[in-house]
Amino acid sequence: MEPKTLFVFTISLLFVSSSSETLKKQTYVIQLHPNSQSAKAFPSKLDWHLSFLQEAVLGIEEENEDPSSRILYSYDSAFEGFSAQLTESEAKTLKNLPEVVAVRPDHVLQVQTTYSYKFLGLNGPGPSSVWSKSRSGQGTIIGVLDTGVWPESPSFDDTGMPSIPSKWKGVCQEGESFTPSNCNKKLIGARFFIRGHRVANSPLDSPNMPREYISARDSTGHGTHTASTAGGSSVSMASVLGNGAGVASGMAPGAHVAVYKVCWFNGCYSSDILAAIDVAIQDKVDVLSLSLGGFPIPLYDDTIAIGTFRATEHGISVVCAGGNNGPLASSVANTAPWVSTIGAGTLDRKFPGVVRLANGKLLYGESLYPGKGIKKAERELEIVYVAGGDKGSEFCLRGSLPRESVQGKMVICDRGVNGRSEKGQAVKEAGGVAMILANTEINQEEDSVDVHLIPATLIGYEESVVLKGYVRDTVRAKARLIFGGTVIGRSRGPDVAQFSARGPSLANPSVLKPDLIAPGVNIIAAWPQNLGPTGLPYDSRRVNFTVMSGTSMSCPHVSGITALIRSAYPSWSPAAIRSAMMTTADLYDRRGKEIRDGDKPAGVFAIGAGHVNPVKAINPGLVYNIQPVDYISYLCTIGFTRSDILAITHRNVSCGVVLRNSPGFSLNYPSISVIFRRGRTKEMVTRRVTNVGSPNSVYTVNVKAPIGINVIVKPKRLVFSHVDQTLSYRVWFVLKKGSRGEKVADSFADGQLTWVNSRNVMQRVRSPISVTLKNYH
Repeated sequence: MEPKTLFVFTISLLFVSSSSETLKKQTYVIQLHPNSQSAKAFPSKLDWHLSFLQEAVLGIEEENEDPSSRILYSYDSAFEGFSAQLTESEAKTLKNLPEVVAVRPDHVLQVQTTYSYKFLGLNGPGPSSVWSKSRSGQGTIIGVLDTGVWPESPSFDDTGMPSIPSKWKGVCQEGESFTPSNCNKKLIGARFFIRGHRVANSPLDSPNMPREYISARDSTGHGTHTASTAGGSSVSMASVLGNGAGVASGMAPGAHVAVYKVCWFNGCYSSDILAAIDVAIQDKVDVLSLSLGGFPIPLYDDTIAIGTFRATEHGISVVCAGGNNGPLASSVANTAPWVSTIGAGTLDRKFPGVVRLANGKLLYGESLYPGKGIKKAERELEIVYVAGGDKGSEFCLRGSLPRESVQGKMVICDRGVNGRSEKGQAVKEAGGVAMILANTEINQEEDSVDVHLIPATLIGYEESVVLKGYVRDTVRAKARLIFGGTVIGRSRGPDVAQFSARGPSLANPSVLKPDLIAPGVNIIAAWPQNLGPTGLPYDSRRVNFTVMSGTSMSCPHVSGITALIRSAYPSWSPAAIRSAMMTTADLYDRRGKEIRDGDKPAGVFAIGAGHVNPVKAINPGLVYNIQPVDYISYLCTIGFTRSDILAITHRNVSCGVVLRNSPGFSLNYPSISVIFRRGRTKEMVTRRVTNVGSPNSVYTVNVKAPIGINVIVKPKRLVFSHVDQTLSYRVWFVLKKGSRGEKVADSFADGQLTWVNSRNVMQRVRSPISVTLKNYH
C-alpha cells in the first residue's frame, strides 16, 4: 500500500504545480493602436485600458478580485497603452485582440564633481565663457530618471536660483521621509515609480542592504550623484574626506532639476521607466537624463527607445548611458537615433597610491583612502596572496580568507565577483590591515578608485603580474603603501575608459554609436547622508560627496551640457543640440595627442564623434537638423516592418509610400555610417547643414578617407548668405579596385569629413565616418 500512496501523492503535486504555473501572474506592458476609435466610447483612458483587461480575464474565476487592481500604470504621453499583472494565458488572449500592437513582459535594467567642469572648460573667464553665454543653464529643466535624490545635499541648495519656469507642471510627491517642502527652486520636482518593482520583488528591505525609502528619497546614492553632476549648484570646500578638494558644481548650475525615481535595489523595471517618461513629458522637462540600461535589444522591444521617441516629438532632448560592458565589441546600448548615447572617458586627475616593494621597485596605483591609518600603511608589511581552493579567496570574498594567513598583513585581492570596497571589508574581518586591489587581464589598466575602508590601492594588470611574481619568488615578501593625495594635469587625458561600451550597434548598425564620450571615471559628486562613501551598509563614515565611475557618470555630464546649449538657443531642436556637441568633439587630449583606447588610438566605435567639448559646442557654426518624421523614414530605409514602426513610433505608416516620397533618403545624422553588402562597390549619402553662425559664411570640405575607400564630396564648398540657411551635399563612397579582394567579412575602416570655415579656420564641423564591409568577399 505504501508505494501506491506515494504514487498518488506525487501526481497531486504535479497537478498543483501545473495549475499554479498557469495562474502565476507577472507584469506585462501592453501597447495599443494609437487614435483608436473604440477609445472614444469610454470616459477616460483608464476605462478604455480596463476594458481590454476585463476581456482578457473573462472566464478566469478569482474570488474577491477587482480587475482594475491588476493595472499598474495607464500611460498617456510617452506610450499608448498600459501595464498590468497577467497570467501567461491572459497575455496570449490580449495579444490576439485587434487593437493590441504588442504585449511585452516587463524587464529589468540596471543603473549603469569637483573638477570635471574645469576639465571641460565651462568656467572660462569673461562673457565669452560657456556658463556666461548659456546663463549657466537658467530656464531649462533637467529630468533625471534614477534612484532618487537626497534633497538636503548642498548640491541642491537654491540660493541665487531664478524662479521656477511657469511652464512647469510637475509636483514634489510626498512619501516616506519626503515631503513637498524638500523641493525648492533648484530641485523643483520629485516623483517615485515603484509598482512594477513592487509586484516583482518582495520584500524591499534586506539585512545586507541600506534601508529603501518608499519615496523619491535616494537610498543608494546613484541618483543623487547623477542629478548633481547634471545640474547641481556650486558648492565650495567640497572633497571626499580631504581628497579632490575644490568647488563642486554640476555642468548646468543654473538649471532646474526634476527627479524621477525608477530604480530600486533590485533594478529598474521597464513599466516604471515608461511611467516616468510619460509623466516627465507632461511635466514639461527640457532634457531627460537616463543613466541606466543593459545589453542592446531591438528598437521595437526597447522600452526606453519607444518612450523617448514620444519625448523627442515633444522637443525634449534625451541623453542615455551607453553601458559598462566594454571593451566587448557591439556592447553599446541605448542606440536609438533620437537619443544621445554616451560613452566614458578619463580625466587628467589622479589619486596616487604607490606600492613600494621591499626590493625598491615602485608599482603605480591609485586610491582615495582618506588618511586615517596611513601610518600603518606606510610601514612595511608582509604581503600575501591567498589563491587556490573553491572559496574565492583570490577575490577576497567575505569569509574566504583564513585568519592565520592574513592576520596583520597586506593582502592582494583580484578584481571581480564582489565589489572593490567589499574586498577591503573582507580583509579587515579576517584580520588583514591593508589591501592591494589587483586588476586582472579583463580590467587591464583601468583605474576606478574607491574610498576604501582600510589602507588600500588599485594597481593595473601589468603591475599586478609583477607584484604576484615578486610574492611568488620572495620569502616573506614585503611592501608599503605611499599615498600622494590629488594630482592634476600631470597625466594624459582624456582616454577611453576600459569599461565603456563599444560599437558597432547590434540593434542599429547603420547609425554610429556611441555618439560621444564624456568624463566618467573617478567623478566626484553629491552623496546622501544615509550612506558611507563606499555605499556599503557597514561603512559608518558620512560625507556630502563621493567618487563613482561608469557611463552613468558620463551621461549626466552631457545632459547638463545639453541644458546649457538649450538655454543659449531655446529654439533649437534636440537633434541640432546633439549635432553641436558631436561636430565639435575632440579627437585629441589636453596635450595635443590622439585620445587613446588602451595601447592604441581610439576608433569611432569607442569614442563616436569624440570627447565632448562644450566650449566649441556653444558656437558650432553649422548643425545637422532632424525632424521626428525623418526617423520614421529612416526606419523604413533599414527594413523595419509596418508593425515594427508602429510599435516604436505609434505611427501607422506605409513604407512604400514613405520611400516613394523620399527617394534616396539619408538620415541627416552628424556621423556617417556606410555598410557595403556583398556585391556593392559604391554607396551614396546625402546630408543637410544649417548655418547657425555668421551670415555670409563659406565652408570648404576636408576629407580623411577610410583605408581602401575613395570619397567624393559634391559640392566641395558651401556658401551661406544668411543665418538659418540650409544647404545640402552628397558623399559617394567607392571601394578601391585593388583592395576589394583583400577585404574579409565584417571588416571596418573609419575616417572623417570636415567642413572648415574659410574665414575662421578654427571653426571646424567634423563628422566621423564608419565603413563596414558586411559579408564581403
